[in-house]
Amino acid sequence: MTRRNNRQTGTRARIAAAAARLMAEDGIDDFALAKRKAAKQLGVAEMQSLPGNGEIEEQLRAYLELYQAEEHPQRIAELREIALDAMKALEQFNPYLTGPVLKGIAGPYAEIELQLFPDSVKEVEIFLLDRNVAYETHEGRRYAGDRAHAVSVLSLHWRGAPLRLSIFDPRDERIALKTSQAGRVMDRAGIAEVGALVRNDAPPT
Repeated sequence: MTRRNNRQTGTRARIAAAAARLMAEDGIDDFALAKRKAAKQLGVAEMQSLPGNGEIEEQLRAYLELYQAEEHPQRIAELREIALDAMKALEQFNPYLTGPVLKGIAGPYAEIELQLFPDSVKEVEIFLLDRNVAYETHEGRRYAGDRAHAVSVLSLHWRGAPLRLSIFDPRDERIALKTSQAGRVMDRAGIAEVGALVRNDAPPT
């Protein structure tokens, strides 16, 4: 390995560690934002030195295990229990949990991310309005292969926790979705799988 490659590898590792710290302590849940902020803090301008999301996730898990060994598992258990409650309430829309809460790397301000597959966005909006649940809406984008999928995103609070609902076409339920064209496929879990996680998170009696 050349000296330049050695330097780039070391720089990537430093950026990954700094980005992981930002995600754990400041609640940043966007890998791209975290790595940009970390690179700026370290004075790195070389784009080829930026680490991949997998490298940051590895550093984040290590950081949480080392510095938040007690509070982090409690936070994940609480968020997953709230997620399961929301999923059961939204069961008619085929909900799936995804994102940091599912992966077990959620920071202190992380949103619970659910994917829904109703016949229409209006069905979900009516469901929330009927229950006097306030929400905000904006447009998002997900990818399957090279194809972009426009999605409606509803942001609200459920039992005091921030909840983000990404609304997909029912036909997308069988498609492997990504957050970016070049990104990894998003992991997701249905009600039964999340229920098993909640049971595993529960302290022994």
